Amino acid sequence: MAFAVTSSSSAAISGSSFSRSSASSDLKVPQIGSFRLADRHATVNLSQKRCAVKPLNAEPKRNDSVVPLAATIVAPEVSEKAEVEDYEQLAKELDNASPLEIIDKALEKFGNDIAIAFSGAEDVALIEYAKLTGRPFRVFSLDTGRLNPETYRFFDEVEKHYGIRIEYMFPDAVEVQALVRSKGLFSFYEDGHQECCRVRKVRPLRRALKGLRAWITGQRKDQSPGTRSEVPVVQVDPVFEGLDGGIGSLVKWNPVANVDGKDIWNFLRAMNVPVNSLHSQGYVSIGCEPCTRPVLPGQHEREGRWWWEDSKAKECGLHKGNLKQDSAAAQGNGNGNGAATQSDIFNSQNLVTLSRTGVENLTRLESRKEPWLVVLYAPWCPFCQAMDESYVELAEKLAGTGVKVAKFRADGEQKEYAQRELQLGSFPTILFFPKHSSKPIKYASEKRDVDSLMAFINALR
Repeated sequence: MAFAVTSSSSAAISGSSFSRSSASSDLKVPQIGSFRLADRHATVNLSQKRCAVKPLNAEPKRNDSVVPLAATIVAPEVSEKAEVEDYEQLAKELDNASPLEIIDKALEKFGNDIAIAFSGAEDVALIEYAKLTGRPFRVFSLDTGRLNPETYRFFDEVEKHYGIRIEYMFPDAVEVQALVRSKGLFSFYEDGHQECCRVRKVRPLRRALKGLRAWITGQRKDQSPGTRSEVPVVQVDPVFEGLDGGIGSLVKWNPVANVDGKDIWNFLRAMNVPVNSLHSQGYVSIGCEPCTRPVLPGQHEREGRWWWEDSKAKECGLHKGNLKQDSAAAQGNGNGNGAATQSDIFNSQNLVTLSRTGVENLTRLESRKEPWLVVLYAPWCPFCQAMDESYVELAEKLAGTGVKVAKFRADGEQKEYAQRELQLGSFPTILFFPKHSSKPIKYASEKRDVDSLMAFINALR
């Protein structure tokens, strides 16, 4: 993105003076991942009035002379330190504020040193809010090289709609080459997505943030109740570093943290904001093409991401500092049962709750009086929670039909057994135990609505 700098005070940059015409022609404003000064001998005086930064979004050609590279960062000499802000207190003060108010506050405080992180999904709302503030703003995005064609077209549409230039960050070509040559193009299906995300997303993001003092994200608490339920509206970034380096050098703003997904969409429709065409095809959470798919009725929005992995692994690492580490560690790796933090689900008089002994006895039977349908679940899993209503309704429909419907909590100490003996891959796993066979049949579909589950049962009983 190109910028022109205008100033109402000739003393805004001490040790030098310049006219408006020289500012627009000679001064190159920093892009994400780089920082350059017009006068290397000038020192930035933070006590003086901040320059008004105006984006030149109407330029017919993009200025590609400044390439965002972490290695080109030149930190300015700060002659006076600004007061340290208490961001925990500010988060409390803004907790009930609107996204518009929060973004306006963020842009006011950080000016050209803050940028919106745009993924190409419903977080386009952040750009709309920024436009409504009337303040200049910057937008950056991570181009992993594996995005959907629809997402690339959406980037172009957003640039034209808002008259902006998105500042793209790319993964290191040498690192991508080494990963692909050693492990292939789709290694994440076999050993998890973290390594690929680290190369294609996390490291480029780290470089981008090294050129900023703050960033704005589209995190919402309801996106992933198991991992993002404690996201504040503003915080000192606990993971990444900003322009000045070191812990506390970067501020993270999450203006829609307290907003429901449906309200985001109501806002987008009301403001006639362009959206990614993938949304009309059933995609809710959108990432890289190989790791994203549409969600089905009864599924949580994050279930369309990395669907072959456990529900607690559905994060790429960009927001690691906002994850509920204690509960995630206890519940996600099977070392705890989570009983203290999450009430049980699938509660119905038509459902049988199986203990470890009960499910072991069920698997040993060569012949049963009636078939059984059993869900292996964890109450903290958002995808189990999403099918709670449909599974209870199914149990009510099957009451008195000769099919037993049951549940077995398979996290914590039971997880290893369930993985070894009950085909547990991720939560939830649904098994059908036929009358005349000891081996259960695993429900392979991701459709967990009542009609789909009933069709599965009717085909086997």
